[in-house]
Amino acid sequence: MEYKVIAIDGPAGAGKSTIAKLVAERINYTYIDSGAMYRALTLKILDSNIDLGDTDAIVEISEKVDIDFENKSIYLDGEAVDKQIREERINKNVSTVAAIPEVRKNIVALQRKISYGKNVIMDGRDVGTVIFPNAFLKFFITASLEERARRRYLEILSTGKTADLQDIKSQIEQRDYVDTHRADSPLIQADDAILIDTLGQSIEEGVQELMKYIRLHGGFVDAL
Repeated sequence: MEYKVIAIDGPAGAGKSTIAKLVAERINYTYIDSGAMYRALTLKILDSNIDLGDTDAIVEISEKVDIDFENKSIYLDGEAVDKQIREERINKNVSTVAAIPEVRKNIVALQRKISYGKNVIMDGRDVGTVIFPNAFLKFFITASLEERARRRYLEILSTGKTADLQDIKSQIEQRDYVDTHRADSPLIQADDAILIDTLGQSIEEGVQELMKYIRLHGGFVDAL
């Protein structure tokens, strides 16, 4: 049986994870959030009180870390950590961890291992360029910095917490810079990726736009 991969890349706050998850449900594919794996690794590093400047220690942990997906949750060392990896301390430090070349090499190997023998939708920042350069279908989902900051701001407010829009915008801008300027596997749109701009779109509209291209490329009629 031939298994297929749909790769979805894009910057923080563009809506790629939410859209990817919903599309995966509709076509009965396994959803893998590659960025969540770096977040889980960052969580382990911070909880282990390892200095973020200690590259050797971080690389060593990335070689041994146990990360997996089950029942729509991400597990770190056998424990579901969906909420913990979305904490602000992770947001502020994940790009630093993910920028280490040896770490990326180890996590990419783990991502490919988890995906083996499955029809997969994976989202992240280098899925279509590095992890699965031969993916069946590739998308690059984006939106303006202002729109992405606004979404994150509203998301935080919805939890009952307070937030500063300008501070969120600055954090996302810095993360964009780190992601696009790192020497290894920078965030770029693959030459054969379909560009989707979610500015002004609802989540459902974004889902439908991807579904349109998936139908166009065939192979999913029964699952739709």
